[in-house]
Amino acid sequence: MTATNARPEAGAGVRSAVRSGRDLLALMLLPVPLALAVLPAAFAGGGTRRWFGGRGGESQRAEAQAAKDAAAEAFYDLDTAQRDLRISIETINAVDSSSRGRKASEDFAALGRRIDEVSHAYITAVDSHDLDRDDLEPAVASRARTELTRAKDDLVRVKGELDRFAQGLGPLLGSAETQLARLAPAVERARQALLAASNALDTVRAAGLRADELAARLAALAPELTKLNQGAGQHGVPETLQRADVVLRDAEAVRTEAERLPERAAEIDRRLVSLRTRAQALTTRAGSVEPVLSELRRRFSAACWQDLQPVPEQAAVNVRQAEDKLAEAAKAREEQRWADATSRLSTVRALLNAVDEAVSAAGDRLQRLNAVAKDPQQEIERTRFAVRDAQRLAMAGRHTPDPRHARPLDDSVARLDRAIAGLEGRHPDYWHFLTETEAVRQTAARVVSDIREERGGGA
Repeated sequence: MTATNARPEAGAGVRSAVRSGRDLLALMLLPVPLALAVLPAAFAGGGTRRWFGGRGGESQRAEAQAAKDAAAEAFYDLDTAQRDLRISIETINAVDSSSRGRKASEDFAALGRRIDEVSHAYITAVDSHDLDRDDLEPAVASRARTELTRAKDDLVRVKGELDRFAQGLGPLLGSAETQLARLAPAVERARQALLAASNALDTVRAAGLRADELAARLAALAPELTKLNQGAGQHGVPETLQRADVVLRDAEAVRTEAERLPERAAEIDRRLVSLRTRAQALTTRAGSVEPVLSELRRRFSAACWQDLQPVPEQAAVNVRQAEDKLAEAAKAREEQRWADATSRLSTVRALLNAVDEAVSAAGDRLQRLNAVAKDPQQEIERTRFAVRDAQRLAMAGRHTPDPRHARPLDDSVARLDRAIAGLEGRHPDYWHFLTETEAVRQTAARVVSDIREERGGGA
């Protein structure tokens, strides 16, 4: 029940005033003797209004009318607040399907029932008393004032409850309004992203590139666009926002890949040429491994070269596999299967990297063994310097080193001494010596790292 549907009219007082004016005009138009005859009767208690109780009666009527006006104002305020709050509840219901949102709707409905009760009581009080009656008794006017005042107080009380409820809706309403404000821009961005992706695909096709996979991905978004066009009224605000975000992300991904497709095709072409050249060069380099192995066998013990024995054969196998994958990549490029072409080229690169490392390892092995055989002292000093440096750091600011640092360093010193002793004899294992010195340096570096990390953490 609202003020617009049930608010009492305030025209009775106007009609009374008009009627009194007409009576006065009729008196003025009477012949003078008749007017003189009528006037005494009016002053004697006749006329258009009964003066019940004199000035006191009119005061009762005025107080009742004031109570009626105040109640009408309270009714109007309550009705306006209820209408405004109903809009807020509808906004929340459109967005929030959580338990908090449902509770807000239920609480508002309960308030609505209380509003209906006090509104009905107010309208009943208004309809029960005609304050413009000529024969209004003072007791009736007093009772009307009491009932209308009570109705006004009830209206004001419920209006207070409504205001407090509205304040409590602040967070829910703010969140709902934020989502509603995002809705239209989000849907529009999704539509524009789809259009941009479609235009990018058209440009790519005009350049002779099919982009079938991208076209299929874009076509898969058509049902989502249909649901976006159907609107949040059918699918809900949160779901529509989420759908718009998904469409935007996927469409932008298609557009980006489509715009990069010409560059991607050119890059695949460049990689095909580069990897073919590299495969040819590694085939030539792999042929040099056998002479290196021959020299290693001739000059050094078996322990120095046995692990390199499979290199020539494995290099040849890897190069052949790389060439096969290159042929597959070229075919995929020709058929515009971009993902397949890229995958094959990555495999080719891994195979050629393995060949490069194996071929380089044989040459590096011979170079390092030649150097240590000529002058092992340089490798020894380099390793001792690393250990001493770690020992100085371990003793810095201490009288005795931490056992966690001292023990691995002491073991490293002993390990180096054993490696040096292994150089004695007719056919020393120089490769074992090099691997041992490398291990000692790694241990020293690890101790240094641990010490610095601990001291840095303590600082």
